[in-house]
Amino acid sequence: MIRFENVSVTYAERGAPTLRNLDLTAPEGELVLLVGPSGVGKSTLLGAVSGLVPHFTGGTLTGRVTVAGRDTRTHKPRELADVVGTVGQDPQAHFVTDTVEDELAYGMESLGLAPAVMRRRVEETLDLLGLAELRDRPIATLSGGQQQRVAIGSVLTPHPRVLVLDEPTSALDPAAAEDVLAVLQRLVHDLGTTVLMAEHRLERVVQYADRVLLLPEGVMGPPAEVMAVSPVCPPVVELGRLAGWSPLPLTVRDARREAAGLRERLGDVSPASPLPAVPPLRDAGDAGPASEASGSGRRGRFSPFRRRRSGESVDASGRAGAPGLVDVRGLGVRRGRVEALRRVDLRVAPGETVALMGRNGAGKSTLLGSLVGMVEPTSGSVLVGGRAPHRTDPRELIRRVGLVPQEPRDLLYADTVAAECAAADADAGAAPGSCRALVSELLPGVSDGTHPRDLSEGQRLALALAVVLTGRPPLLLLDEPTRGLDYAAKGRLVAHLRALAAEGHAIVLATHDVELAAELAHRVVILASGEVVADGPTADVVVSSPAFSPQVAKILAPQPWLTVEQVREAL
Repeated sequence: MIRFENVSVTYAERGAPTLRNLDLTAPEGELVLLVGPSGVGKSTLLGAVSGLVPHFTGGTLTGRVTVAGRDTRTHKPRELADVVGTVGQDPQAHFVTDTVEDELAYGMESLGLAPAVMRRRVEETLDLLGLAELRDRPIATLSGGQQQRVAIGSVLTPHPRVLVLDEPTSALDPAAAEDVLAVLQRLVHDLGTTVLMAEHRLERVVQYADRVLLLPEGVMGPPAEVMAVSPVCPPVVELGRLAGWSPLPLTVRDARREAAGLRERLGDVSPASPLPAVPPLRDAGDAGPASEASGSGRRGRFSPFRRRRSGESVDASGRAGAPGLVDVRGLGVRRGRVEALRRVDLRVAPGETVALMGRNGAGKSTLLGSLVGMVEPTSGSVLVGGRAPHRTDPRELIRRVGLVPQEPRDLLYADTVAAECAAADADAGAAPGSCRALVSELLPGVSDGTHPRDLSEGQRLALALAVVLTGRPPLLLLDEPTRGLDYAAKGRLVAHLRALAAEGHAIVLATHDVELAAELAHRVVILASGEVVADGPTADVVVSSPAFSPQVAKILAPQPWLTVEQVREAL
């Protein structure tokens, strides 16, 4: 169905080829998973299948790519649209209509399908992806995860023979991700659809794959064989390597069958926490006034995502002015007919890291928006450092709060990585090169002259994170901070955030990444339909939840282990 013959892809702005001499065959009716570190060419490979590379992206493609017998060098993307359905890393770039139902029908209209067929397929897809209640909703009002499901649904309705998916579960909660993957597996098994998928959250998808392609090496084979040599692997495989299990397990069920001996070795040892202790929480009224600073932001414009202005002092604990203290009481937010938040209480101490979790549309991003002043409360109160964010001068607020939004593109203005980093240093009053060093720390290999829009999703996120982290805000808000990051990059981010927490910075992150929460968070707060349904220490909350429990906790239950790092230290 898909064949690459000695394929190389080179972009003019990069000296070395992104793909080099690649040969592979993906048969009909198989799910092929692409794995590898960020920036090794996974998105480029997927684009070559759909014809976007090189017809839309530019660059030079040598060799031959054929899909269902059609050569992508001579067939442009529109001439492959009846065969290939594509969902990229950014769902918003995919939409061409205003409402969910219209978006699901658009692709079929373009192919001239009969109205009766279109109606039936729309209804089937609404049910398959749990979108029925959203059918009339404007797409702009949906959460990031809901938008991702709509994007996937819009390419399912035309029934393509090949599906090309780039990070399809990155913005989905665990239950929604399982639903989407179950649908893909049904298409592969029952309809013979060929699926080519790139995904960094291997703990979610590797067990569904028929074959795994490891880049940049170009090694393809059964999942267990490739995972045995892959530098990127899910926690279940990493734990299997540590314990010496053979064959390596790919699922929690397989690992539990092997885990009795490991549980015995661990015995009565208690897991050591890698997180710093949280200082006692003071009442919001105890926060002193913020220090004033003269001058204005160097860019001459304000973004609610932007960082602290240049020239502001930071005390020894890393806090500018008042401590990064959060006090939310009885918060309610209504958007039209939708009650996004209801009676939410949340307090965060300096030095504390809190993970907000819950299904798509539960209100996590809305809560972050209220903390940075982008969302005005309908009822209740929100205080950050003793001040209400929505009533605080934006230039004052950015000295207290830094937000990395779900879409990092919203944070980036400059034409090159180097210019973006230089502006970040200037805005934060940091030493020249500080932001660039952070980018290199989080994700090595990002070149100075690259335009941010030409970066992969993971590289763009690393740049946005570095821009905000350079300012060292007393309160750091992160919305899905690991989308597009491989395991190594995520590990470096965790280490950096732990260091900030140890210095007294408060961190609140909205995430569907249960492994990140297990590694980083002191507390987990679970939201459902805009309400807090659980709030407590990470181990207590996630271990008791089948949906939000990390792989190690499921494998070693009832023992209280959360991460491979804890197990390694104990052994």
